[in-house]
Amino acid sequence: SPLVLVFQRARSSTTSFSLPFDADKTLLASSRQRRIARLTTDGLTRQPTSPTPQLPNMPQKKIRCTFKECKDAAQRIVGDCGFCNGHFCGKHRLLEDHKCDGLEDCKKQSHERNAAQLEAERTQVIRGV
Repeated sequence: SPLVLVFQRARSSTTSFSLPFDADKTLLASSRQRRIARLTTDGLTRQPTSPTPQLPNMPQKKIRCTFKECKDAAQRIVGDCGFCNGHFCGKHRLLEDHKCDGLEDCKKQSHERNAAQLEAERTQVIRGV
């Protein structure tokens, strides 16, 4: 007996067609019908009839240093500045070298962090022992 497949689309129209099986439950369908509907253990999944076009493998455009006139390639990971969100080459990756806008904030945070650590580690003298 043929198997009847029913597809319901978003436009509320229903499409159905039957796929023939032989006596040992082997699908006797054309390759086009097999591409349209593939039976899985979970049920029926619909796949596109035409292959999706693939773009040729084009290399990604290299990220360049964002320092003024520099055209060198930016270094990955170590060339990313967390203060100005720029990407820099090996020559300009340090805050001082690319004249970062966040340089003063960085210095201020560093001084505050060091002061807090020194205060926490301060030795207190106990008198009268």
